[in-house]
Amino acid sequence: MGMNFHDEKNKHSYVTRQADDTWLRVVKTLIQDRAITKAVDIGTGGGIYAKALADIDIPSITGIDFSRAMVNAARQNCSSYKQIKFQLGNAYCTGLPDGYTDFVLERALIHHLDDLTSCFSEAHRILKQDGMLLVQDRTPEDCLLKGDCHHIRGYLFTLFPHLAEIETKRRYASPIVKTELKKAGFRSIKEMKLWEIRETYTNKKLLLNDIKSRNGRSILHDLSDQQVLLFADHVNQSIQDGPIIEKDPWTIWLATK
Repeated sequence: MGMNFHDEKNKHSYVTRQADDTWLRVVKTLIQDRAITKAVDIGTGGGIYAKALADIDIPSITGIDFSRAMVNAARQNCSSYKQIKFQLGNAYCTGLPDGYTDFVLERALIHHLDDLTSCFSEAHRILKQDGMLLVQDRTPEDCLLKGDCHHIRGYLFTLFPHLAEIETKRRYASPIVKTELKKAGFRSIKEMKLWEIRETYTNKKLLLNDIKSRNGRSILHDLSDQQVLLFADHVNQSIQDGPIIEKDPWTIWLATK
């Protein structure tokens, strides 16, 4: 059934989290030699990463999302950040002028899309010459790594193999992403891996409560309530109690206009 991000009751699921410090350090390092005055966060959701871009001192950020509910949630989430604005738009048509920005972020976006060519072409259009696009998503290989005390998602696909098929079908392999970036006119395409801390729990009970509530875990909306409880029990039996640092594997592609 999946998660409906338009639904008002779901709009805060991805608002309460904060960007991981590891992510902040990596992105700050990647852009440190660039004079970035404007950034655009396409598929901004609740504005978590628009806020993160402001926190690494980018003076003007525009968040774009196709969901009015998410844009409203992002405005509430970032109300104290005067350098951030949000507007309706999508990856194929942002509504921004040519050469508008120095930096475009597309985090956890492309697995929702059927047309990478149009997505990357739009990013290319709104970037200034020598501007940078950062795409972050999971490849099929990232998704199928085995579960352990840090990689909790991995247990999900062991327990429910049908979810592995769903997950890998909607993810793009890295060669495809690189090919589409080249088609859109990007150059100097680089790839890197990142283990991003998703959440830190002081004890196992807090993690299990998060799982049961499906908090920030859209893939759990493809399971019944009974299956979610089964997954929580499986995790409970698979890891020890104590502080848990949950991490997710990602692939990052950097491309220059």
